[in-house]
Amino acid sequence: MFKGSLPALVTPFANGQVDVHALKKLVNWHVDQGSHGLVPVGTTGESPTLTHAEHDLVVETVVNEAAGRIPVIAGAGSNNTAETVRLVQAAKKAGADAALVVTPYYNKPTQRGLIAHFMAAADCGLPIIIYNIPPRSVIDMTPDTMAELAKHEMIIGVKDATADLSRVPAQRMRCGPDFIQLSGEDATALGYNAHGGQGCISVTANIAPALLAEFQESTLAGDYAKALTQLDRLMPLHEAVFTEPGLVGAKYGMSLLGMCSEEVRSPLTGLTDSTKEKVRSAMIHAGLLN
Repeated sequence: MFKGSLPALVTPFANGQVDVHALKKLVNWHVDQGSHGLVPVGTTGESPTLTHAEHDLVVETVVNEAAGRIPVIAGAGSNNTAETVRLVQAAKKAGADAALVVTPYYNKPTQRGLIAHFMAAADCGLPIIIYNIPPRSVIDMTPDTMAELAKHEMIIGVKDATADLSRVPAQRMRCGPDFIQLSGEDATALGYNAHGGQGCISVTANIAPALLAEFQESTLAGDYAKALTQLDRLMPLHEAVFTEPGLVGAKYGMSLLGMCSEEVRSPLTGLTDSTKEKVRSAMIHAGLLN
C-alpha cells in the first residue's frame, strides 16, 4: 500500500488559522496529479506549532477528503510516549491507514527506550512507520533495534532520513524484504530505491507532485535511465527548496502555483528574496512555471 511518491503535506494557513478549504484543495490536487499517498502533520506540516485540536483537524480533513482514493499516513510523533499514543489513537479513529512516529527528540532515550516507545505506539492497533531522523532527534535507531521492532505485526516500515544509503540493505537484511523502506530525503531518493527502497516521503512533491510520482514510478520499474533524466529536472528544485527550512520553500513554490499561501508559523519565517528567486528559477527549470 505504501510506496512511490508520498508528499509530506504542508499545512496551509490563512491569517494564522489552518486553511481547511486550501487543505481540501491540496488533497484533491495530489490525487489528480498522481501522488501515491499523503503524509499530513509531519514536520513539514508544521506539527511542532499546531495545537492538538489543529493536529486532529488536519488528519481528519485529509482522511475524509482522500476518501480512500490514496492512503494517508498521519504524523503522530512526540518525545512523550503518552502523547504519541494519543496521537496514534486519534489517527486510527479518524481512519488513517498508518501513523508516522518519529524517534523521541531531545530526551535522548536508549535503544531499549526506543523499543518501549514504539511498542506502546504499535499496541494501539494502527500500522506504524518509524521515522528515523538523527539530525533532528539527536538519536539514531540502529538496524538491530529496527529488526526487533519489526517483529511486531503493526510496525511495518521506516521513513529513513539518515542519508546513509548503506542503511537500506542493512535494514533489509535484518527486517526482511517485506519491511517497507521509504526515503526521507528527496536528493538521494533514486539511490535509496536502487538499494532496495520502495519510495519517498517527499517535501518537493508538494510543488511537483506529478513529476515526483513519475520519477518514483520509473525507479520502481527499474528504469533508472529515465529516472535520471527526471532527476536532472528535479535536482535544482530539491536544492532550492532546502536552502532554508524545506517547508518554507515548499509553501513559497506552492504559492506561485496558486495552491496555498506562503504563510508559516513562528519561529519559522518567510523566505529571503534571494531564496525566492532560487525557487522560482528551479521551478522554471523543472517545467513547472514559464
